[in-house]
Amino acid sequence: MPPLTRDVLITGATGTLGHRVVPEATAAGHQVRAMRRRSHVGYTGVHWSQGDLLSGSGVDAAVDGMDVIVHCATQFTRDKDVTSTENLIVAERRAGVGHIIYVSIVGIDQIPLPYYKTKLRVERALEASGIGHTVMRATQFHDLIKITFSLQRFSPVLWTLRGVRFQPIDTRDVAERIVELIDAEPAGRVADIGGPTVHTHAELARMYLAARGGRRPVVEMPAPGRIVAGYRTGANLVSDNPVGTIDFAESLAEIT
Repeated sequence: MPPLTRDVLITGATGTLGHRVVPEATAAGHQVRAMRRRSHVGYTGVHWSQGDLLSGSGVDAAVDGMDVIVHCATQFTRDKDVTSTENLIVAERRAGVGHIIYVSIVGIDQIPLPYYKTKLRVERALEASGIGHTVMRATQFHDLIKITFSLQRFSPVLWTLRGVRFQPIDTRDVAERIVELIDAEPAGRVADIGGPTVHTHAELARMYLAARGGRRPVVEMPAPGRIVAGYRTGANLVSDNPVGTIDFAESLAEIT
């Protein structure tokens, strides 16, 4: 039996993940409404809706008539993600939307990073909402690993964390899994997903430099504190569920 065609709202539709989910969901045959704070035109077959999750402006109109909401929007600051999600929940309840899908991060309940604590609060808000929801945690995106290295472009060396490993995943692989969840019913917390390979931070740095012809030394730095200690335990890894197919080196080759 073919998957049902659903009316799907995607928040944060032009963001790192959202801009992958929009075409993936459209290609799967869903009727996609893409929401962002500013007006936008793009992607054939997609209706764009302007709404501000933080203030609540335009959110009711965006969620109206939707079957599923994929919540990709993030503020990257404390409390704002929680406020935005609570505003979305209120609008969903008024509109009678039956399913919200939220992409979270692996290890947020074990690594005391402030942003992770906020993501955990969002998960708990969804659990308490009474609305059908699905929460999927993913490992770090390739884009984030690249950014952490690019920020060091003026440093004579490339600093990495000693004893820390990552299992980065490509946003295209995450988007593909999200579309599978759109086709399914609300499931609460589903299995965490990760990229195809676990690498040390230093290995990822060497890949990054090699892709750009860089010759800087890679230096492994011991870092104190509970946050890095959490990463050293491997709480950010999902080695038993490597669903990603695009490795970090492959993603680097695409932009060189």
